[in-house]
Amino acid sequence: DYYQRPVFATLLRWLRFLSFILAVLVPPLFISAVSYHQELLPNPLLNNISAQRHGVPLPVFIETIVMITIFEILREAGLRLPRIAGQAISIVGALILGEAAVTAGIVSAITVIVVAITAISNFVAPSYCFGIAQRLLLFVYMCLAGVMGLYGLFCGVVFTIVHLASLKSFGVPYLAPIAPTFLSDWKDVLVRVPRPS
Repeated sequence: DYYQRPVFATLLRWLRFLSFILAVLVPPLFISAVSYHQELLPNPLLNNISAQRHGVPLPVFIETIVMITIFEILREAGLRLPRIAGQAISIVGALILGEAAVTAGIVSAITVIVVAITAISNFVAPSYCFGIAQRLLLFVYMCLAGVMGLYGLFCGVVFTIVHLASLKSFGVPYLAPIAPTFLSDWKDVLVRVPRPS
């Protein structure tokens, strides 16, 4: 962020925050809304989802877990292949498998869309290690949403925030300057302010 102009760095920072939220919360929200909380969806959307899911043999939780696991396998396989072949395998493999699964009636098209949004948002992770932690959170949240719906998802999010607030890195709280609050350092949390000349 510090090699960019402040406006561009701030925009990129917001995009990273948004993509993290999308990558971690879209599949669990989809699972909990379709499985437990259909009343939260507008009627036209609910009718479309139910029409797409007609004839799909798997529950939405298993369907989403399987699709995301297959995409993660394709991603890891693409990392170990030569650069050009690896990118082609992961992109073309995901397209072909997704289209074939929808055509065969194994998964619904809306699940493929949710997995695609998650996969694209995962690629925005600034480092590989952060991406691994992000994917781990995704699977935990999906399991909680599959078992308890929105209640399980919110419990998982609260537990994660409490855990992060209890961590320290070299004696500094992990969530500083947000928790504990240091207002003088908030100028570099959401917005990257210009450096003094």
